[in-house]
Amino acid sequence: MNPRLRALLQLLVLLAVVGVLLLLFPATFRFVEMAARELRYLWWLILLVALGGWLIWGAARKPKK
Repeated sequence: MNPRLRALLQLLVLLAVVGVLLLLFPATFRFVEMAARELRYLWWLILLVALGGWLIWGAARKPKK
């Protein structure tokens, strides 16, 4: 599996998980909508997305030797 295909699959899985979570937890969708409307809450959303991205792609990497 080449790196481009793997990155595409990771993105598709991430989008699918987000979609399922939004359907399962409507409160999450309301939070995201509120965060988009009220800028003072938006930075929390940005931090949560950044943390999720780091956990998915950054934490699993092996340290360089």
